[in-house]
Amino acid sequence: MQAVKDLPKELDVCIEKLSNLGYGIAKHNGFVIFVTDVAPGDKVRIRIVKKNKNFAHAIVLELLSPSPYRVKPFCPLQKVCGACQLQFIDYNYQLKLKKDIVADAVRSICGAEIEIRDVIPSPKQIQYRHKIQYPVSETKSSIRAGYYKTGTHELVNIKYCPIQPTYCDEIIEFIRQNAKKCGISGYNETEHSGLLRHIVIRTSSLNQKSLVILVVNAEGVRAEFIELARKIYTEIDNIAGVGINYNVRKTNLILGEKTEILEGDGFIEEKLCDRVFKVGAKTFFQVNPYTADNIFRYVKEYISNHSQNSVLLDAYAGITAFGICMADVAKKVVSVEEVKESVALADVIVRENKIKNVELHNKDAAEFFESELKKRKKGYDITILDPPRKGCTEKSLDYALQLTKEKIIYVSCNPATLARDLKYLIAQGCRVEFIQPFDMFPHTYHVESVAVINL
Repeated sequence: MQAVKDLPKELDVCIEKLSNLGYGIAKHNGFVIFVTDVAPGDKVRIRIVKKNKNFAHAIVLELLSPSPYRVKPFCPLQKVCGACQLQFIDYNYQLKLKKDIVADAVRSICGAEIEIRDVIPSPKQIQYRHKIQYPVSETKSSIRAGYYKTGTHELVNIKYCPIQPTYCDEIIEFIRQNAKKCGISGYNETEHSGLLRHIVIRTSSLNQKSLVILVVNAEGVRAEFIELARKIYTEIDNIAGVGINYNVRKTNLILGEKTEILEGDGFIEEKLCDRVFKVGAKTFFQVNPYTADNIFRYVKEYISNHSQNSVLLDAYAGITAFGICMADVAKKVVSVEEVKESVALADVIVRENKIKNVELHNKDAAEFFESELKKRKKGYDITILDPPRKGCTEKSLDYALQLTKEKIIYVSCNPATLARDLKYLIAQGCRVEFIQPFDMFPHTYHVESVAVINL
């Protein structure tokens, strides 16, 4: 392998594949170079911008020969926005790349031979994103809202985004035009000044209604917030409700602790597996309801075909979406979630859907697991794990193993932490039956996976 000090500043390379973070991977005399904004098969002239002991990062100076999988992006802002990293790659090939990302993670981290199935595509590749979070800033003449350029805090003022419903663009434009009229300034991140920090929209694919949350750099409601909320609610069609979230901290976290609904309802309704769910401002719910429905139906069909009259544990349950969707193919579902608001919302959903066999627990998962082990080991036929991107702790996996008789169904949005956790489970004697990837975020490097683990 070539020493990093001998690596030329500029060189011509061929892109071999994509990394799990969407970088193109090229090699020069065996030395790995990560390249931005490229497709496998591209031949490019690059400039090295950062070197480490084992790899380097580079940018493209010139596209010498394009990959056969390149297509024209359908969004004119694709290069500057940074939200849709793979939009210039043919969609069917994107699916292959995502399967490769999962397979590479499993091979390099887990080290086991596991069946990786073809990625199930998103039913919609545009207008699929039903949660929008736009940071806001201000110029001398206007309010700006959009996404940051990749790796920067330079805001791209987006008037039209084809991956979200068009009426979301209309809502954001209305807020741009009316915020300053109501005396509301845009946020200045450097000086921590200005009022409007983010615009957050949750919108329903069921009935196209939207919940609008204005994230403000203030500690309490003010007359100008009330005025803008009323204008949004009364002058825009299909607004379910308008709220204010208070966030005065110098933080990258979008939402603060307190949300106050000023007009209408504090939720929208969404449907999964023919169940109607209430989704609030801070509710965890997949941003692509079309792929989410595919995932839930897939898991439901698998359980129905492989386990009769089963008792299910829905861990890290959020609003108990999995448990509620699985209720009619299970004898009983036990759900555990530590966020009080999510459990309260789940209780409403359970009652409104007239479900009788779902039991809700508002507890820290580890505490709940410990108490369950004292009462009954192997008390559940199937455990569904749907952790955040960081995956599960080994302790949580141990609890799941001790509580479960037959199978663990692990739903993951991060191939690396999935592979790490599967490696641990295999070391405890488990067998991974297969991994089924789903495309939750078309035109990005992100991929959702369902792994079925036999105990």
